[in-house]
Amino acid sequence: MSMDPAIQKRATRFVLLTVLIYSMGFGIIMPVLPDLIRHLADVDAAEAARIGAWIGATYGLFQVLLMPTVGNLGDRFGRRPVFLVSLFSFGLDFLLMGLAPNIGWLFVGRAIAGGLGAIFGPANAAMADMSSTDNRAASFGKVGAAFGMGFILGPVVGGFLGDFGPRVPFFVAAGLAFANGIYGWLVFPETMAKEKQRPFEWKRANPLGAFASLGHIKGILPVALIYFLWALAGNVYPSSWSFFAPIQYGWDSRMVGISLGLVGVSMALFQAVIIRRFITRFGERRTAYIGMLSGIASYLVVAFVPYGGVILALLLVNGFSGMVMPSLNAMMSMRTPPSQQGELQGLIGSLSALSLMIAQFTYNYALAAFTETGAPMRFPGAPFVIAATIGAIAFLSLLMLRKRPDHLPQAHD
Repeated sequence: MSMDPAIQKRATRFVLLTVLIYSMGFGIIMPVLPDLIRHLADVDAAEAARIGAWIGATYGLFQVLLMPTVGNLGDRFGRRPVFLVSLFSFGLDFLLMGLAPNIGWLFVGRAIAGGLGAIFGPANAAMADMSSTDNRAASFGKVGAAFGMGFILGPVVGGFLGDFGPRVPFFVAAGLAFANGIYGWLVFPETMAKEKQRPFEWKRANPLGAFASLGHIKGILPVALIYFLWALAGNVYPSSWSFFAPIQYGWDSRMVGISLGLVGVSMALFQAVIIRRFITRFGERRTAYIGMLSGIASYLVVAFVPYGGVILALLLVNGFSGMVMPSLNAMMSMRTPPSQQGELQGLIGSLSALSLMIAQFTYNYALAAFTETGAPMRFPGAPFVIAATIGAIAFLSLLMLRKRPDHLPQAHD
């Protein structure tokens, strides 16, 4: 889409600010969510991890079911209305969770956020609208960097706000989301050209329909499967870290927040600055190889090294693995016509959500099984061994995938 450079700059700035606030909101609540679960359900840490798995799975389930619908609505009506609805829904989720009188409200809030409040699909679709095939991976890298910046601020702020009570971070996150929604209403332009919009079709607005529609584009589905596997491995952090770190290292919510902030520093640095240089020199595929090998190694270190200081140092260099998702996303986006970018990002959002839903059960139940009273052996690192194994499968799958040039001419309608 041809846009006035000043308008495009404003739109890009808003998209990145939105992703930053989105990740900051998640980061704010992560250190205190286990405490809120224990408070509302009156359970111990192991049982809180199990309940946390079900709450996270609720979010993932609604994303799986509705993200293709959201993506197709973006291809039909444009990115702006979808973006704004997502922002206000995201704020409603946090408000409900902060007001929760019982554990059921946490499930309702997560269902709303999963179905309507997912930001990444609309954000990546808007960035695809405003980028060429040559700089698409770098554009997706900026989105990842904004997410990382939010993770620098969010967990640290959440850890400190948790000192005032486990509900306070939720209200702060809700306020940020609502304020950003109002700002977007005032400044965010439409990024999708009218002539690229297409009719909405229910048969394509679901995960299976999106697979069938995009499956006709050569090379999409194998990379999508690898994307899913790597997302499943990477979700060991958002799924279990807030439960794992207190058990393994004895950290409180503030220390958990600081550790997640270090992850954000590393991710932001690599995705904002370093990924562009790697893509230019090695291409998307080889950049993904490097990131995968780094991620697998880091999972194994976390699994077997019980020293918190060592892990804090490791988290600072963990950003190599953050280059994988933008690289794989770009490999798929460059093969997809402009009128299906929203559909593609909706599918990617569903795959990410499905991986998160599975991760909640896989990692948190593994953590509970190896740390609860009466466990056959105590091994808190079990979730990270599983993540390393899944990551290795993703790496081998990409390695065996029939090689294609990273930069193919973009498909046309």
